[in-house]
Amino acid sequence: MKLTLYWGSASPFVRKVMVVAHELGLSGQIELRTSAAHPIERDIGIREFNPLAKVPAARSDDGTALYDSRVICEYLDAEAGGVLFPASGPDRWIALRRQALADGLLDAALLVRYETLARPESLRWSVWMDKQLEKVADALDAMHADLPPPDCHDIGAIGYACALGWLDFRFSDLDWRKDRPALADWHATFETRPSMIATRPS
Repeated sequence: MKLTLYWGSASPFVRKVMVVAHELGLSGQIELRTSAAHPIERDIGIREFNPLAKVPAARSDDGTALYDSRVICEYLDAEAGGVLFPASGPDRWIALRRQALADGLLDAALLVRYETLARPESLRWSVWMDKQLEKVADALDAMHADLPPPDCHDIGAIGYACALGWLDFRFSDLDWRKDRPALADWHATFETRPSMIATRPS
């Protein structure tokens, strides 16, 4: 297998793909292309793989375009024989639900970041940002109530860990650990996995 991937070191969705690749022993088979994805100044080079010009965007060695992170992660897992995506039953739906929760948290947090990064200060909508941060808080509470077991490192657990790591990276003043000690402890342990250490955002 060979995969060409448009990559950005700060993207939590790219990190999720790379954590999956490291967990599966496939990171050495991925050719990284540096990108400059931005909500306004779109990197048109990425459109070669994804018409939305968003990362992660990949192409397999047979020419198949793959996007977004959920599709790329499942593709990698299928190539490895099915390790991180439970095949069927309750475990599958729990893992996929956790991944969706983590992705939804990131979607809301990214909207807040874009509001402050890309929009002129005079045009920023504080109520909009507050409501997105409410979603983030609700997602964190749901994670705290639905922790993966300590030995679990499926796509749901990876999604949680990448979302929480990105909050530390971009929202260091959020203090998401307050009143969520079990989630904080779970994340501290998961962060020690080699796949997480190798993919820390910068």
